Amino acid sequence: MRRGFWFAAGAAAGVYGVVKARRVAEAFTVDGMRDRASAASVGARMFRQEFRQGRTDAEDDLRERYALAVARHQELASASRPAIEQPDTERGNA
Repeated sequence: MRRGFWFAAGAAAGVYGVVKARRVAEAFTVDGMRDRASAASVGARMFRQEFRQGRTDAEDDLRERYALAVARHQELASASRPAIEQPDTERGNA
């Protein structure tokens, strides 16, 4: 029983090692390097797009909040001051 277990464990480790070695060897071929470079390019492009979209969304949110705050401030300012009518005469002519 013990010998069978160790034989199976050794065979599994050997298969695992061969598969890993093939993947590493394939990664350093011309096609493998081209695939890695194109994947990195796609990843960078996706990151830039996500970053731009997030920045645009944040700017829109801030602009909306700022517009609401300005409108609220103007409402409060106009409600707290009494309306004073200005004469239509220009300065210096009075």
